[in-house]
Amino acid sequence: MPRSARVVFPSMPYHIISRGNNREPVFQEKEDFEKYLEICRRYKDQYEFKLYHWVLMNNHVHLLIETKEGSSLSKLMQGINLAYTIWYNRKKGKVGHLWQDRYKSALVERDNYLLECGRYIERNPLRAGLVKDPMEYSWSSYKIYGYGKRDELTDRHDLYEAMGKGPSQRQRAYREYVCSNRDEEEQEIREKMVKGVIGAEGFRKQMNKKAIEVKRPKRGRPTK
Repeated sequence: MPRSARVVFPSMPYHIISRGNNREPVFQEKEDFEKYLEICRRYKDQYEFKLYHWVLMNNHVHLLIETKEGSSLSKLMQGINLAYTIWYNRKKGKVGHLWQDRYKSALVERDNYLLECGRYIERNPLRAGLVKDPMEYSWSSYKIYGYGKRDELTDRHDLYEAMGKGPSQRQRAYREYVCSNRDEEEQEIREKMVKGVIGAEGFRKQMNKKAIEVKRPKRGRPTK
């Protein structure tokens, strides 16, 4: 049975997870991480999406993306993953799938969950036991927020800007926020990710209703 098409609302943030096929590694060397980020920058120029938070793990990727009006999230993610697959397979002399067939995505309620979702993403290396401090991990957006590092990929959002009056104050507040104990909030993110909407119950119901309306066939004669 063919799978139903995703309903994606433009100009809204999405938490994206792409995993390696059979959970196998997709990044093994520094060059691999760098190439994926280079491809993301190239597609960012083409699709003009915003990338708020991200982390590249050994066998999967987390991205917090907001597409612009008229842009396709599916085409964007398919393009990034296909471009990386072609490069990686050529490098390794391999053929076939690199990623699981379909990436996972969850709509994120901006005002109440965007920052929390970003924190969840950047703490992945901590939960995996790879580092004791997120600053020790090279392949995430944490240093952009926590230490003011600049890159050509990450878009800092208004919720971060509201964390302090100046750069040093914001960076310190962000470091304390990410390194604080928020186990219940992390569990909530995991549970809501499964449901496809990371937000309050009212927001989830509202978005699900909109999705049903979008999928509902229009009445009347089909256009020729």
